Amino acid sequence: MVIPSVLPERPPAGTPFETGWPVRLADTDGDQRLRLDAIARYLQDIGFEHLDAVEDGESHRGWVVRRTVIDVLKPIQFGERVTLRRWCSGLSNRWCNMRVQICGSSGGLVETEAFLIHFGTESGVPARMSDRFMEPMLASTTEHRLRWKAALTDPPPTADATGVQVRPFPLRITDIDMLDHVNNSVYLSGVEEVLADHDDLKSGAHRAIIEYAKPLRSGDVVELVAHRTGSALDIWFAVGDETHAVTRVLPI
Repeated sequence: MVIPSVLPERPPAGTPFETGWPVRLADTDGDQRLRLDAIARYLQDIGFEHLDAVEDGESHRGWVVRRTVIDVLKPIQFGERVTLRRWCSGLSNRWCNMRVQICGSSGGLVETEAFLIHFGTESGVPARMSDRFMEPMLASTTEHRLRWKAALTDPPPTADATGVQVRPFPLRITDIDMLDHVNNSVYLSGVEEVLADHDDLKSGAHRAIIEYAKPLRSGDVVELVAHRTGSALDIWFAVGDETHAVTRVLPI
């Protein structure tokens, strides 16, 4: 399988990077559950905190998320304090899988894994990580020849196909980062929009997978193409005939 049904456990050796903060009102939905887009922001925040704490972190500031897997095992609620633990679960010398476990103080639990590509901030192309930077990552996993393989490869259905829903997803100036890209957490806010019509999926334990193919930019006219097949919900982020990201949400 491209993505294991259960994400890798914490390694017995080494100490994951740890941080935490309270779950605030702006992170939660109408049922006080921590939203997917907030989880994506949490992953960004711990990632930059982690860079500040490791050798050569200052020279490894450029990262692109290729895929994120979010397993909501027990919803985290408004008012809980979350503890986040981050470690490497696989790498090559230009990319890596980073696990983040999010534990709520009242028992909420979310497990995540992201495939990250390291980019040179000046060259704009994938760049080799330094030996000092990789040293603690190599120690936490035996997967040292990580390769990319997409998990979500189905093309979007046509708009007139049975059960397909298409809705606009207008971009706002606050969605755009310094590279003129839509921040990856914003995509998950679109997923939350669609999930509002599928409460059976988000009310229980569920997995959300998102793979980013091409960056969305300011000025793009984006549509969300959604199709529910049994217990799985697929969502494509489309600009014209081009797919920029794909998401699947399913129970676990």
